[in-house]
Amino acid sequence: MESRIETTGAGAEPPDPAARSTPAVHDRRWSGDLRDAALCSGSLLALLSLVDGADGGLTLPRAGAWAALAGLLFVVLLPPRVTAGHGWLASRNLLRTKRVRTDRLVSVRWIDGVSQRLLLRDLYGKRVEVDPEVLTANPDLWALVAQGARTSGELGLLTCGDTALRQLSRRIDSDTAHLLFKISGMK
Repeated sequence: MESRIETTGAGAEPPDPAARSTPAVHDRRWSGDLRDAALCSGSLLALLSLVDGADGGLTLPRAGAWAALAGLLFVVLLPPRVTAGHGWLASRNLLRTKRVRTDRLVSVRWIDGVSQRLLLRDLYGKRVEVDPEVLTANPDLWALVAQGARTSGELGLLTCGDTALRQLSRRIDSDTAHLLFKISGMK
């Protein structure tokens, strides 16, 4: 019987046996966001075609241009699909999937811009940008990321990111408290 031996090169990520056996947790809002992106782009296409058709100028090339514009809007609005498991976090867009080992994080930091992002980088040089709203809206995802970050901290790997993780944790705790007050009728 032939045995299979997995080898890793210098700097390569070692296999994580727990990652194969643990079920993945997905962003629960992603399917709704996908539907909203499709609805917005479809509405734009319908509106442009309607206005152009009412004006009498709708031709096949113009309809193709409107369809391309609606397709571009869909690509811009489509959020990445965030998935996590024990010791890992992945973000998948149209072209590729980026994945980090949360139990081997070396840095976590905020990226400011039009929308705030959380950048996670692991020991193997892999990077993932995540919208913090995804983590606040999905406690299961946040729990897996926080657990992996704690492991990284205990191993002494997480040298930069305690502040960002504490800020996000406070934000999630605050949102949870507001939700509980709202549900209980105290707010």
